[in-house]
Amino acid sequence: MIASLTLLGVILIFSIPAALVLIPFTVLTGNVTPLYRTSIWIVRTAYSLAGIRVVSEGREHVPAKTACIFMSNHLSNLDPPALLPQIPGRTAAFFKQSLMKIPALGYAMRLAGFVPVSRDGSAQGAQESVAAARKVLESGVHITTFVEGTRSKDGRLLPFKKGPFYLAMQTGAPCIPVSLWGTEGMMAKGSMRITPGTAHIVFHEPVYPANFSTREDLLEAVRAAVASGLPEWMRG
Repeated sequence: MIASLTLLGVILIFSIPAALVLIPFTVLTGNVTPLYRTSIWIVRTAYSLAGIRVVSEGREHVPAKTACIFMSNHLSNLDPPALLPQIPGRTAAFFKQSLMKIPALGYAMRLAGFVPVSRDGSAQGAQESVAAARKVLESGVHITTFVEGTRSKDGRLLPFKKGPFYLAMQTGAPCIPVSLWGTEGMMAKGSMRITPGTAHIVFHEPVYPANFSTREDLLEAVRAAVASGLPEWMRG
């Protein structure tokens, strides 16, 4: 439990004063960059002190000065804080609507353009999320999504949700497939216990929606790329 307590302690120690200063600053100025960069620094520091190492490759594949949709598999609650700091530039992400209830955190994510997703499965909710994400992309900010929609219980790749591919086809934004592994052994689903280790992240070459006639074809191309960077047993 030492790693768990270290991670939580570091985040709380730095996040509370940062929120007290930077959330009002962001509201007053409309400039979210200091809040975003400070949050990234806090996460990097907490992971380092907790013994969580993040190794990434392929960042050179991300097109410069282009808002992209990063599409990753999902294994653990450790995934978002591992992945987001590795993405060049600023990214927003889809997140569970229930996180909005967490004081300060939910509000800060709103300020940063994060897009809440309802778990009720309604068509209206999905359309609202896609519309909000489209505005984020149009502002020049990346969108990150865990395309399985939930964490894999056994590490194997799950079916992908269709929503992110509606977004991709509508906007034409380059899709960056991301393979993530290693976190499945560091924090089990439903547990708060963290085992120090290494998270591996692979950014693949962009997949361009304009090259595909259907959403399903685009999905399959992204899925094949994600699977190619995972250990064979995880490919589903």
